[in-house]
Amino acid sequence: MPEVMQVVRKELGSDAVILNSKVIHEGGFLGLFKKRKIEVLAAIDQTSLPKKKTDLSIMPDVKQSKVQPNKATSNQDDVLKELRDMKKWMQQNNNQTSEFLPTFQLIYEKLLKQEVDQEIAYDLIETIQARLNQNEIEESEIWKQISFEIKHRLSNKGTFGMTTFDKKYIHLVGPTGVGKTTTIAKLAAHCVLKQQKKVAFITTDTYRIAAIEQLKTYSKILDIPIEIAYNLDDYQKAKDKFHDYDFVFVDTAGRNFRDEKYIKELGKIVDLNHEVDTFLVLSLTTRGSDLEDIYKQFHNIPLKQLILTKKDETKTYGSVLNLCLKHNIGVAYITNGQDVPDDIEELSIEKMAKLIVGD
Repeated sequence: MPEVMQVVRKELGSDAVILNSKVIHEGGFLGLFKKRKIEVLAAIDQTSLPKKKTDLSIMPDVKQSKVQPNKATSNQDDVLKELRDMKKWMQQNNNQTSEFLPTFQLIYEKLLKQEVDQEIAYDLIETIQARLNQNEIEESEIWKQISFEIKHRLSNKGTFGMTTFDKKYIHLVGPTGVGKTTTIAKLAAHCVLKQQKKVAFITTDTYRIAAIEQLKTYSKILDIPIEIAYNLDDYQKAKDKFHDYDFVFVDTAGRNFRDEKYIKELGKIVDLNHEVDTFLVLSLTTRGSDLEDIYKQFHNIPLKQLILTKKDETKTYGSVLNLCLKHNIGVAYITNGQDVPDDIEELSIEKMAKLIVGD
């Protein structure tokens, strides 16, 4: 076979493609003493090279196959067409990022690994490269410019951070498993211990007994009253009971976010429009496409801000940046563990940019 490859390369050039090869045996006497030969079908793109007549007869062990033009030529044309299409696609794909200088290209790829949307990452790098307009520049300087650009863009997209709550009733909504109950305990503890506010709990999560017991445990530790609301009447009675409290934190059931029925039922249990701030709780470990789907399910609810959880379980934060820029919504808090009330902090624009850029 190496000898055959040498002949093919000599006659057709290095661009030749081996389409098929097989070993055959011919001759002999009474099935014995057959001679081993190699049959090869090679092709070359005739549009790029001049036609050459190939003579493989110089190789004694190579059989010249008799090609039927109507069948073999057609198969060869199909293969060549696929090769040309692949070559064209690779050229287009390379041209997409060839506009960036090497250092900018490296940072662009790092943004993509952070799961920053390709369009957003491309626009960021394109903007910074045009602004700096230098062939040689330190990578650290580019990251500084990206941080500045992210903060500038986020400043027009919503409110970041939360020093105190504007409304008396604070609702936390979101899919199951994101840590709403623990987060609500952290927020309540912060108000009680650091601000000396009078706080109460209402839970509508009647689907999970464990969730009710968990919130009851926090209420005992913090000496906070708690009411369970099974329907809108129960919710209104609880509100009346807590009318003289500073803040009332409402924990809602975590259900399958793809179930539209759950979103509709939510409005039948709690009042989402009067004296209410509603926060959508999202886990940073959730895939970007799922975060987008979750937000779309809840977008009909008047959301004030996002609360991000499980920062300690991931190092990828680009999907949240995508969400904020696309939907003009800010982030109030971010949590990074299970400890109550310590593992929660406000998320300013500066901290948000730092999640993407790093130190």
